[in-house]
Amino acid sequence: MDRYASVQRQTQETAISVEICLDSGERDISTGIGFFDHMLSAFAVHGGFGLKVSAQGDLEVDCHHTVEDTGIVLGQAFAQALPTKRGIRRFGHAFIPMDEALAFAAADISGRPFLVFQGEFPQERVGGFDTCMTEEFFRAFAVNAGLTLHIRCEYGKNSHHMIEAVFKAVAHALREAVSMEADSNILLSSKGVL
Repeated sequence: MDRYASVQRQTQETAISVEICLDSGERDISTGIGFFDHMLSAFAVHGGFGLKVSAQGDLEVDCHHTVEDTGIVLGQAFAQALPTKRGIRRFGHAFIPMDEALAFAAADISGRPFLVFQGEFPQERVGGFDTCMTEEFFRAFAVNAGLTLHIRCEYGKNSHHMIEAVFKAVAHALREAVSMEADSNILLSSKGVL
């Protein structure tokens, strides 16, 4: 059975719709921010996820509300796609290079939301995307997905490459974390609950 969820959220600033399938599927992403679409597409491809995102936001202000609210809704959908967490590996990590840049991510599908983010981007913008929103997106995603997520951009000179390496590293870490153990009933917690 596919691990799937669909979530919609509307505020006075944004209207976001997300569908995610953790076991592959179609991808259709439109946020009004070209670079962000590119990053979400990379996240889906490298995570092995089916992902549909439709976001309308107040881009006449800036990209902040659209990016952060997409993180909120994507996190909620991710959590709903794993209602029991039974059978999953729970932990995942990855180093991902992209040209001169290198990023690392480690994930724990723990039910205890926490983000550690280390990375400074030399350019303030990539297209219509403010590079400072990378951390804000992943904070919103981790909190709403119930993930412990550690991210480091080790180094780089081109913000596009650095951010793309980050998104791909998180995707590969989550791909490992949601993968199934041989015993699909196992719950990797000494407490017996996640």
